[in-house]
Amino acid sequence: MSPVDIIHLGAEYCVTGSCHLVRLRQQTGADINILVDCGTAYGHDPEPDFDQFPVHPEKIDFLFLTHAHIDHIGRVPDLIEAGFKGEIICTHATKALLIPMLRDALSFSERPDQEIRNLEKRIDDLSWGFELNEVFSLGRGSRFKLGNAGHILGSCFIQFWFPCPSSRDYRVTFSGDLGCKDTPILPDPGLPDVCDLLILESTYGDRLHAGRKERVQTLSGLLDKALADNGIVYIPAFALGRTQELLYELDRIRTKVPVFVDSPLGLEITKIYAGLEDFWDQAAKDLKARGDHPIDFKNLYAVERYRDHRALLDINGPAVIIAGSGMCTGGRILDHLEKGLQVPENDIFFVGYQAKGTLGRRILEGKTKVAAGVHVLSGYLAHADQAGLVNWVKSMPEPPGKIKLVHGEPRAQKALAKALYV
Repeated sequence: MSPVDIIHLGAEYCVTGSCHLVRLRQQTGADINILVDCGTAYGHDPEPDFDQFPVHPEKIDFLFLTHAHIDHIGRVPDLIEAGFKGEIICTHATKALLIPMLRDALSFSERPDQEIRNLEKRIDDLSWGFELNEVFSLGRGSRFKLGNAGHILGSCFIQFWFPCPSSRDYRVTFSGDLGCKDTPILPDPGLPDVCDLLILESTYGDRLHAGRKERVQTLSGLLDKALADNGIVYIPAFALGRTQELLYELDRIRTKVPVFVDSPLGLEITKIYAGLEDFWDQAAKDLKARGDHPIDFKNLYAVERYRDHRALLDINGPAVIIAGSGMCTGGRILDHLEKGLQVPENDIFFVGYQAKGTLGRRILEGKTKVAAGVHVLSGYLAHADQAGLVNWVKSMPEPPGKIKLVHGEPRAQKALAKALYV
């Protein structure tokens, strides 16, 4: 019998707003309450409601963060304001990215500046970075290990061992967001241990992505075609992860047109990435050792000040503009799209998941009419595809006792379930 209850508070049948409660029942003493992620929901996805939590936030002992994307960490400040005083556990790279990502998100709230600074300090004081692939104690016989998920820098899957009085430990694994093999800058996802229960993401459980070579060729070909008529290519991109991977690939294909990163947060995260070389893959390290910085090149321009952003709106093509937000829910990309989406010579490249109810999803589905060309670069979608997810599960020493699919729309979950149990 399982000694834990797992309650999915967010992203059970959708992609954003990840939040999962693990309750370890104790025969003596208080239960141990563990939260895995506490994210912001986008579009029509439901958001975790602290008033509906089975336990009060002050009774939560640990908060594990699988990575630093806002749909996994965005509600952490709210959780702390609601009473959480436990430990925040993540990788060292996620610890380095946590405050910059939350600071940007908090800047859109109505909180006074001093309140934001106080929250940042409390989050920093409560959070701890841990090494990958080492087993640590949670106390009272429980243990955990973080493995590389290969989604963004610092992303991890989490393996728990919980004591079970009548038998061996009960083993639970949370996949977090799993990345693709051969992703720029990132080591490939690590291999999981055997478990009794696997909580598995399913974002792209119903599709297959292009491989690295094919996606670079596609990016190069689309850029050549899109820029041949001197248009502008707009790329809505998440500041963390997609922006840095795109810079890496644009440098590799030696595009000669100007590339503008019109995202203060994206620029800040890129600087942090540059300082986390220890967590890069070997190919990126080798490039830098040869004097070719993997995320910097001659025709790359940083757009930090708002007045420079306004000036960029009037630029003539050919040019590539990378800006947030990745789902077109806010940020500077909205100004660019308002200016340029009705120009036939322009194009928009989607390189990330577009949640239901977002502008990005409406453009993709043709519900928002545009004159510009619309393209999806599937190889840059950051989450493992169906084959990647199935192969990751099959890499376990033996099949999981049970699999629970989360972080995916129902259609994707149904397709992945069929693939897993064929």
